[in-house]
Amino acid sequence: MQISTAFALAVLTLCPLAAIAQTTPATNVTQNHVQNSAPPHVAQTTPMGWNSWNFFAGKVSDQDIRNAADQLVATGMKDAGYVYINIDDTWEGDRDANGVLHTNSKFTDMKALADYVHSKGLKLGIYSSPGPKTCAGFEGSLGHEAQDAQLYASWGIDYLKYDLCSFIPDVMMKQAPDDKAAQMHLMIAAYDKMDKALKATGRPIVYSLCQYGWDAVWEWGPSVGANLWRTTGDIQANWNSIYSILNEQAGLAKYAGPGHWNDPDMLEVGNGKLTPAENRTHFSMWAMLAAPLLAGNDLPNMTPEVRAVLTNRDVIAIDQDRLGHEATRAYSEGELDVWTRHLSGGAMAIAVVNAGSDRYLSHPFHLSLAKLGLHGPLKGKDLWTGKEITLTDNMPLELASHDILFVRVASPR
Repeated sequence: MQISTAFALAVLTLCPLAAIAQTTPATNVTQNHVQNSAPPHVAQTTPMGWNSWNFFAGKVSDQDIRNAADQLVATGMKDAGYVYINIDDTWEGDRDANGVLHTNSKFTDMKALADYVHSKGLKLGIYSSPGPKTCAGFEGSLGHEAQDAQLYASWGIDYLKYDLCSFIPDVMMKQAPDDKAAQMHLMIAAYDKMDKALKATGRPIVYSLCQYGWDAVWEWGPSVGANLWRTTGDIQANWNSIYSILNEQAGLAKYAGPGHWNDPDMLEVGNGKLTPAENRTHFSMWAMLAAPLLAGNDLPNMTPEVRAVLTNRDVIAIDQDRLGHEATRAYSEGELDVWTRHLSGGAMAIAVVNAGSDRYLSHPFHLSLAKLGLHGPLKGKDLWTGKEITLTDNMPLELASHDILFVRVASPR
């Protein structure tokens, strides 16, 4: 979600560094091996579901979450693989004299809500912060990590998004105002503390770090039990934001794999004024990136076109491929980028993205298979038309602005 304006200046000041995170002393968690991260049964493929923030923001309620669960089933999204219904910020109430956190009036019975979501064959996610307050100014988990983790488990929560938020001004800037390295260690320690609290519950809970990619989180995220970690700031429902975030993922593929994933933020498919081509490209490239597919659109009023994008089984299969290899950018030429992703069974996905204006056959883009280490002709499937396509070296491509050619090749050579 958005970082609150109360400490936006602090965020901007500290963006070059790592951030902070806890009142406990720093621990040497960055030395742990990836294999010491989350349990093997959690997030072996990237999570798929729906998050409340992009559409409801702070207005989300119990009924909205129930309706979202109903809609995932009714629209076929559940059958396509969308499992998690994630409540973002603003569900929190006050703590009682024993420190137990209660929900606010919008969520009168979280256990009953979790039971309802589970009855649909879905899972429920929730949101908190290592700071004293969340980004929207509600109660955070600082000093109550173990207590909150046990509470989530008692409710039947399956997913936690843990957003840095007020830890920036209230812990980092106060405890280490002039020591950015110390601030980083505070942050890492905070995320490690909640990981231990979640594991102590004995309940499998997907652990999602939201600290905007600070301090190369992909290098230490697995060592604090993260199943996924945000790699950038917040996404917006416009092409420039989506394409900028896409470019920032180049070079991060080696850090992703089963149980621990790069997260370029939630999907904006169906939001704002994105064109059909932009929706297709956004969804396709998040699948290429082995990214979480967390929709955030208006489910009851979803158009058939948006539904067709979000439930494209061929594209989803790329995202959920069990080999778990994230795509890499093979080469760029002008305003066109070519990405490849190795898939299980020796297959390969190839994506050609046109970030510029329309390319016509008068001056087409020529796809170089040689630059991909391949030799043509190659038979594949166009994942948006569903038709067979034959790729040849230096073949001319006509591609509309912000659109994509997305092909799965079963036997690349």
